[in-house]
Amino acid sequence: MPHKVNPIDFENAEGNFGIANALFEHFSAKLPISRWQRDLTDSTVLRALGTAFGHSQVALDSLAKGLGKLEVNPQRLDADLDAAWEVLAEAVQTVMRRHGLPNPYEQLKALTRGQGITAESMRAFVQGLELPADAKQRLLEMTPGSYTGLAESLAKKI
Repeated sequence: MPHKVNPIDFENAEGNFGIANALFEHFSAKLPISRWQRDLTDSTVLRALGTAFGHSQVALDSLAKGLGKLEVNPQRLDADLDAAWEVLAEAVQTVMRRHGLPNPYEQLKALTRGQGITAESMRAFVQGLELPADAKQRLLEMTPGSYTGLAESLAKKI
């Protein structure tokens, strides 16, 4: 298929990480346990340490090479985000809970489960809520692109 671009660098990284992880897993299972007083198998296993780290390094290099080839398409990202109004369900549910509205989860589940949510349907739902005017206005002004929830503070904790 001439139109297909194979993610060769990522596939290479995946394969090398798989080999490295298998070796590291074996080390973690084998090395802490000695079956006999004079167990010589550890020295054989330890000889493979370099191999495990080598595969890890090759995988990291392949991953970096693949990431370097990626191009961000901001228009596509914006379009995808603008088509995902269900992300605002979290904010709406939080505000509903804060103001003591009944069954916020169930109400939003009925709105969002298995259905495409549009700006119009989300705004109509918010308009129908018995919320203080300022809270309702804040929700109506939100878009999938402007709402981040706790993402910023959580990202800073990493």
